[in-house]
Amino acid sequence: MAQRYIPEIRDGDKRILLIDGKPVPHCLARIPKAGESRGNLAAGGTGVAQPLSARDRDIAAALGPKLAARGLLLVGLDVIGDWLTEVNVTSPTCFREIQDQTGLDVGGVFIEALAAKVRA
Repeated sequence: MAQRYIPEIRDGDKRILLIDGKPVPHCLARIPKAGESRGNLAAGGTGVAQPLSARDRDIAAALGPKLAARGLLLVGLDVIGDWLTEVNVTSPTCFREIQDQTGLDVGGVFIEALAAKVRA
């Protein structure tokens, strides 16, 4: 797989979490360390929680309902600049980092959505 270089990576590879099709109001921008183009935390990137931008919300609104309709309760969207680069359904991480930096109980939101699905 190949991906064109997106210069906005310097501002981070944002992980947007969707829970039952709805975006968590903060994403985690994984900002590459100096001299690196990968923002992955495992590659030395720094995670910075930030509110979703208008473009982030547009992307989430376009995909969220379709993904939820397919039964995907938890999805991670990766965005660089204005571009969706990945839809992650196997390991959508960053709950802890967003919670630690914003106080939002992302895990609790997920558990509430899961419980609602079980009750339905």
